[in-house]
Amino acid sequence: MSTGRLLRTLSCMSDEDNGTSRQSNGVFLQPAWDYLHQNHYDLLTSPLFPVVLSVISYFLLVGLYTMLDLLAPTWPCINRYRLHPDTLVTWPDIWTTLGVTIYNHLLYIFPAAIAQWLWRPPVPLPCEAPTLCSFFLGILGCMIVFDFQYYLWHLLHHRVPWLYHTFHAVHHRYNQPFSLVTQYMSGWELFSVGFWATIDPILLQCHCLTTWGFMVFNIYISTEDHCGYNFPWSMNNLVPFGLWGGAPKHDAHHRRPNTHFAPFFSHWDWLGGTGSTPTPPTRSRGARQIKGREN
Repeated sequence: MSTGRLLRTLSCMSDEDNGTSRQSNGVFLQPAWDYLHQNHYDLLTSPLFPVVLSVISYFLLVGLYTMLDLLAPTWPCINRYRLHPDTLVTWPDIWTTLGVTIYNHLLYIFPAAIAQWLWRPPVPLPCEAPTLCSFFLGILGCMIVFDFQYYLWHLLHHRVPWLYHTFHAVHHRYNQPFSLVTQYMSGWELFSVGFWATIDPILLQCHCLTTWGFMVFNIYISTEDHCGYNFPWSMNNLVPFGLWGGAPKHDAHHRRPNTHFAPFFSHWDWLGGTGSTPTPPTRSRGARQIKGREN
């Protein structure tokens, strides 16, 4: 254990011995936070940790959905929940989207992570965990801010032809998205989305545990929006009153690109007049492959 880490650990122990508010503040999360603080301190303070967490979370999720895509044609219990049950996600689709994803990670994410690791000092971990209330409220606050930012960014890149064709059109080459289309995008779009997801918890002064929770949840929702499935446990079926967009509305956006610009909630599309009622796809006899298209 390094001297700096030892001093911080002793400081946390001193706070606990002096009867500070640690016991009342983090009743639910404090034990887990103490364990992480004591056993994985160097990993969690590394500037590389948020990047590694995001990348691992993304590839685990798209790996799961891709497995479902490959099983769906022969497993009716999976295929029944697909938004386009008569289309196939083929290996060429997988390799094309995966290739662009890996290319963007190697060209943009990896150099940015190395630069951050070299130039940014490790950030000390706070001794106290967030309360359960502040944890969920922090994630909700980040979602609301990010939702507004991305709605405006997305709308602008559809309304300005130069922005669309230069940066955003690549994401719309598939009019029936599947999970790997989530990061099938230009470097500029990947940078913009990553920047807001990183800066919003800082602006809202979130605890680092809340920040990591928001990052993982944001990746999960983005992947779910593009997955092409409408499961009973999908967020759009759990959030009442149609307040959540989800995979059906984002699938409609890829088929009708002038609708459904918000990534999470539905209120901005309702206020801006850019919402619509997603129509279920018509079934055809026999399976067909997903067709990419240029806009």
